Amino acid sequence: MRYRTLGASGCAVSALALGTMTFGSETDEVGSHAQLDRFVEAGGTLIDTADVYSGTESESIIGRWLAKQPAEVKDQVVIATKGRFPTGPGPNDLGLSRRHLVRAIDASLRRLGIECIDLYQVHSHDPWTPLDETLRALDDAVRLGKVNYVGLSNFTGWQVQKTVDVAVANHLSRPITLQPQYNLLVREIEWEIVPACQAEGLGLLPWSPLGGGWLTGKYRRDQRPSGATRLGEDPERGVEAYGRRGVQQRTWDVLSAVGAVAAARGSSMAQVALAWLRDRPAVSSVILGCRTLEQLDDNLGSAELDLSELEVEALNQASDPGAADYPYGQPGRDQRSRKIEGGR
Repeated sequence: MRYRTLGASGCAVSALALGTMTFGSETDEVGSHAQLDRFVEAGGTLIDTADVYSGTESESIIGRWLAKQPAEVKDQVVIATKGRFPTGPGPNDLGLSRRHLVRAIDASLRRLGIECIDLYQVHSHDPWTPLDETLRALDDAVRLGKVNYVGLSNFTGWQVQKTVDVAVANHLSRPITLQPQYNLLVREIEWEIVPACQAEGLGLLPWSPLGGGWLTGKYRRDQRPSGATRLGEDPERGVEAYGRRGVQQRTWDVLSAVGAVAAARGSSMAQVALAWLRDRPAVSSVILGCRTLEQLDDNLGSAELDLSELEVEALNQASDPGAADYPYGQPGRDQRSRKIEGGR
């Protein structure tokens, strides 16, 4: 396992993180604890959850696992959770207000059975709450020792920049990470979000690194998904819906390129896709999301897989989302270049 810092902070984490959205729903407690055990055995340290995963049960499952661990394991793991979405029926049981965040952080601490959350992330932007209210509440949590670091999730480029600017201007704890959707099928964040994070020292924690299972090669162009897979149970599920991605030629071009690299390397397609993402600029740790221990074992096999420059370029070309025009795409890159013909 390799280790990196969370953005510009000094906190080291494993380059692969264990996502726990399946815990308590798609994966029962026994299976969840088995995944946690295997992840730690492989050298993994970053465990990511949220207060709304499986109706708060994911945090509770992690808490019961932590309670059984020796002190050396508890000292090594880095616990990340999130708050923002509804955890109750009331109008203040959601959002990024001080009222909700104070209660949400305390509730997560109780479920996890810990005294301090290493990384507390706001799950998405809240247009109804002033940023300084959110950031002051998070800064208070840091000062009280309830949270070590602050992070963001699902923010756009301008939202990242504005959040950092407000934090700096008011001398508040600034975010150190952003958790976005990012994979070979979803690269549009490279146009604005990645540069914003690089400029302000935020590390990326990509979710859905396998595109909801698409990048494992399990789906076929001429066969609608069926059986015990995420899309097999619900082909139109979420952002990875078959009717949404399956009709795009780019999807099949990407899968063909990933499959070619995997065949040449004797690796799985998932391992190739994860290795590509792990080495993208600004990535601190890639969040694995597995239903089974077998899937986790395969994903962990990407830890030591290094792709060649030619392999990376082949994947880049196949997955290029094709920015329509200036200021993005090649026209924008050419304009921004400071190379002078015949000069340096």
